[in-house]
Amino acid sequence: MSQAQLMDGTGLAGRIVEETAKRAADLTERMGAAPCLATVLVGEDPASVTYVRMKQNRSRKAGIESRHVALPAGIPTAELVGTLTALSADPTVHGILLQHPMGHHIDERAAFEAIAPEKDVDGVTLASFSAMSFGLPGFASCTPGGIMRLLDEYDVDPAGKRAVVVGRSAILGKPVGMLLLGRDATVTYCHSRTADLSAVVREADIVVAAVGRPRLIRGEDIKPGAVVVDAGYNPGNVGDVDFDGARERASLITPVPGGVGPMTIATLLAQTVEAATRQTGA
Repeated sequence: MSQAQLMDGTGLAGRIVEETAKRAADLTERMGAAPCLATVLVGEDPASVTYVRMKQNRSRKAGIESRHVALPAGIPTAELVGTLTALSADPTVHGILLQHPMGHHIDERAAFEAIAPEKDVDGVTLASFSAMSFGLPGFASCTPGGIMRLLDEYDVDPAGKRAVVVGRSAILGKPVGMLLLGRDATVTYCHSRTADLSAVVREADIVVAAVGRPRLIRGEDIKPGAVVVDAGYNPGNVGDVDFDGARERASLITPVPGGVGPMTIATLLAQTVEAATRQTGA
């Protein structure tokens, strides 16, 4: 069997951002002001600082105003909630991104729920998860939304397929499973308590790895012809899948880096412009 085709997230994300920039420019002309994404960062975790800065730079290149709110690491949950509530009420802010992790003393769910659903362009609120689950209008969690767009780009129809999602996080594993279910896939969630993970993965037509453990998914466990989406990122540019082994058996596979990662940010930017469009009616 020939090697799997790579799913080029970098190329697709570039086209999405280009299209988003055009929409942002048109919207700016009609509104008289650019769409605005507010980024909120608690503390100075180096990885989070770098990630937020990258999002800000990408926003500006796409014609989206970036407003950054830096908060001290020790901020109480109530003060963080107050900041997010104020941003939600600010008509000049169209999207809000709360970078996580935020520190163990913060009630993350309370913080996320302070974001107005119409400005939840990162898809982290209960309202957004409900919309994803019920197929209602709303904003998808960015990585799951990016994964679905990537599957569409490569003509992967989940209907009738057995999809295995490895990982059950609130912003990746759970929502991507619901999006796949909404497209008529038969979805199995796997996690740390799953018995015989290899046996479950071997049955999958679509594998989504989203657990944050390097090379957890073994190449020999990939069903011949399966589609493999590696949403993991570990030190050394290593994903959650044994890439070399999996590529020998899969039909399509995402590289790490260059697969899912670029799609996450592209989805965030596209959803910010969409949020601005809905809020302004422009």
